[in-house]
Amino acid sequence: MSDDPTPPRPSSSSAGAVAEQTAAAERASAEILRNVDTSSRFRTNLGWWVWVIGGISVVFTLYHLYAALERPFNTWMHSSLHLAGATALIFFLYPASKKLLDAPTGGNRVADILIGRGKGVPWYDVVLGSAGLFCNLYIFFDYTRLVSNSVQILGYSDFDYAVAILGVLLILEATRRCVGLPIVIIAGVAILYGLFGNYSPVFRHSGLSIDDFATNMFLSNGTGIFGTPIQVSANFIFLFLFFAVLLVHTNIGQFFNDLAFRLTGRFTGGPAKAAVVASGLQGMVSGSSVANTVASGSFTIPLMKKAGFKPHFAAATEATASTGGQVMPPIMGAAAFIMAQNVPDLEYNGLIVIAIIPAVLYFLGAFLSIHFESKTSGILGMAKSSLPNGVELLKRLDLLLPLVVIVLTLLSGMSPIRAALFGIGTGFVLSFLRKLTRLTPRAFIDLLISGARTALPVIAACATAGIVAGTVTVTGLGGQLGKGLVNLAGGNFFIVLFMVMIACLVLGMGLPTTANYVVTATVAAPILYNNFDVPLIAAHMFVFFFGILADITPPVCLAAYAGAGIAGANPMRAGVTAVRIAIAGFLIPYVFILQPALLLQGTWQDMLIALVTLILGMVGVAAGLAGYFFGAANVVERVLLFVGGIALVYPSLWISVAGLVVLVIIAIEQKLRKAITSEQIAARLATQRV
Repeated sequence: MSDDPTPPRPSSSSAGAVAEQTAAAERASAEILRNVDTSSRFRTNLGWWVWVIGGISVVFTLYHLYAALERPFNTWMHSSLHLAGATALIFFLYPASKKLLDAPTGGNRVADILIGRGKGVPWYDVVLGSAGLFCNLYIFFDYTRLVSNSVQILGYSDFDYAVAILGVLLILEATRRCVGLPIVIIAGVAILYGLFGNYSPVFRHSGLSIDDFATNMFLSNGTGIFGTPIQVSANFIFLFLFFAVLLVHTNIGQFFNDLAFRLTGRFTGGPAKAAVVASGLQGMVSGSSVANTVASGSFTIPLMKKAGFKPHFAAATEATASTGGQVMPPIMGAAAFIMAQNVPDLEYNGLIVIAIIPAVLYFLGAFLSIHFESKTSGILGMAKSSLPNGVELLKRLDLLLPLVVIVLTLLSGMSPIRAALFGIGTGFVLSFLRKLTRLTPRAFIDLLISGARTALPVIAACATAGIVAGTVTVTGLGGQLGKGLVNLAGGNFFIVLFMVMIACLVLGMGLPTTANYVVTATVAAPILYNNFDVPLIAAHMFVFFFGILADITPPVCLAAYAGAGIAGANPMRAGVTAVRIAIAGFLIPYVFILQPALLLQGTWQDMLIALVTLILGMVGVAAGLAGYFFGAANVVERVLLFVGGIALVYPSLWISVAGLVVLVIIAIEQKLRKAITSEQIAARLATQRV
């Protein structure tokens, strides 16, 4: 036996096997994303076009970094360049149909060219991409005339109308390709309403000509396509998405996973709790519930299954955590930047402070659900030897610095643009300190390319959501819709809240988070603050929360579908389970509507009381749904736990006290039953020994 203490190195064959397994897992994850997420269906078999598209992408990313530093153009000109590059890249990268995605040649050269099969970019997408580039650059180069008094007096030219109509159509088609059909259908209905609202049986308006509608949507600064959503996308969202891409490409994101598993992995249900923490950290910067579910889930879901969790529960846990990442400050996905613009007198710096309590409550609710489920299933924590080494994590603790820099920069009063740049710069510098995170020249180019491509679906969604928001503003639909919904509910506040929730969930099932928030903030939120005494921030947070929760709400629960694909579980069962795990997320928005103190809109005493009763209520609801409190719960106890939990959540002191009494009685009863059972077991063992 050798005395050499050096551990044997893995053989080349075993290393090759590991590499092959890793590659296979990545291919499987990419396939799941392509099946579930429209934004992941981009061309990869580009041939020599890879140089063209890569070059445009690099320039696109570098321009945004330069613009954030120097601000060379005004907002409309900057937004037009932002949309010009994005539209061209979308047509170059995303095929007209899923069937054409990297489709092999069919043997008939003429048919292949006409249809667009084989390597490269089809001729018609080159035409469409060039047209998208032209329409947006038309605004950039003719900006002076478009904002001059001559247009106000003499009106637009026929060529202006043609560019505007073409620009709107190209945006809709680009959005269909990289975001999906649902948002285009919603925008299409908005367009029809704008054009033919004078024939509508309800919510009638005078109607607009196609020329007037197109120019309002495409050639007007601050409304329509170039309204708040695309301006925020150009100024803020792109930078934070690039920051997220930087974390992934430098493997800094992996540190989040390791840290989460070290902190929570050894407790009851450890792998699932660690998945919640890790996915929450990564989800707050990724901006996509589905993408984060696949990225994190490819690692966390197999670990949860190995620990004993059922496949559908593992998938649901990952989907719940990844979805909740978008309510986690300081970045909150992307929609929060738009929210800060929609709420007067609220800076983004203040918004991230307000969002802390709702975010913590969401993840606490997920923790409680997982804890009681783990108790029911008898699933313990992970062995300490299988957790990441604590000393090694401490050596890498500096990798949290980019997030710390962003938070401190925002809290110091600086702009989100400055915070994003500081975060990007910090992450870039840190990446060179270790071989594992260091960027090679090729990796740096790939980073710039990925930064552009990752932003494309968000840009398209913001532009199309601008059409919906612009239509609501131009036609006055918002006010009419609010009155109609209040009348339909008979003026009952709780019925209106429920109907607004359903509307947000339905819209969110087909729209990405940013677009969903834009639509619901334009249509649904005003119903609450115009017709009832609801604080503005509470109304916006209400629709924001439920728009996000649509990603785990059946029947179209895309994040749960993605998790189910990795876990090999039934997608619908995973979606139903995700709702159960995230049940606190469905209660929290109602509480901060009824108790605005949770959003720092009241005294600290009110906030403390609301927090205590809400947390106790979440415990009761989670225990009732899982069937475990201080011990296994029977059917009657489960019902009472759930009802008692809801009573605690309700903002009435006496009702909350009644709910607390119910929970205390069940806790005492279960403790006594457990003690009696233990005594009986001890007596039986003693008898057996005799």
